[in-house]
Amino acid sequence: MHQRPHVLILSGLDPSGGAGIQADIQAVTALGCHPLPVISCLTVQDTRNVYGAEAIDPALIRQQLDCLAGDVPIHAVKTGALGSAAIVDVLVDFMQCRQDIPLIVDPVIKAAGGGDLADDHLVQAMTEGLFPLADVITPNGIELAQLGHDDDTEAAARRLLEAGCPAVLATGGHGTGPQIINRLFRTGTDTQEWRIDRLGGEYHGSGCTLAAGIAAGRAKGLPLEDAIERSQYLVARAIDQALTVGKGQPVPDRSVAMVSS
Repeated sequence: MHQRPHVLILSGLDPSGGAGIQADIQAVTALGCHPLPVISCLTVQDTRNVYGAEAIDPALIRQQLDCLAGDVPIHAVKTGALGSAAIVDVLVDFMQCRQDIPLIVDPVIKAAGGGDLADDHLVQAMTEGLFPLADVITPNGIELAQLGHDDDTEAAARRLLEAGCPAVLATGGHGTGPQIINRLFRTGTDTQEWRIDRLGGEYHGSGCTLAAGIAAGRAKGLPLEDAIERSQYLVARAIDQALTVGKGQPVPDRSVAMVSS
């Protein structure tokens, strides 16, 4: 019998199959781990935008988490769209006694098309309760500016660090210019930077893929920097073979991005 590291995923369902929990499952599997998916919210969504979302009952999510934890070793946790502040509270409570498990938080607030995926109460619950427990958070530029209350990347990241977040990976996939620049900020250490050639445009679910790939690397015991590099390689390969699914953004083809485990 074979065994792989397990990554618990708490994320939303995207009916287009491009982002959300489907992207997470595919990325975690591509990097040699076994996904444990728990759906946090159902969305009305296509490759262009999010038009609505309905959070799952937090009591049901708590039951799922407790059921899994009683049966399966959990080696890392990854979050995406969380649906409601009540669900964040459930996850915070669950993680309080499991702080040795790496937690990768993709703080999904808005869809690329502008649709909302988080209200003020949810953002506050993440910032105050979830971020301090995270191994790293992975906001894109828009999310970082909103969370850190500053349009300057470094100033926003430093503000989140001062508020108790251990590490911020400011992702550059939604920016402009010939290169994507991802920057890792941590208190008391120099900023680390990765530059990746931009293939043009934006891709539906690329941020989900990056964060999930980092979680897979951490589940396998990789240091955070190595997990980031490995996940960036996954994203680059998936984008290079992106699929045309709908009328909006192309979808990274994570099925061709398999790398040796």
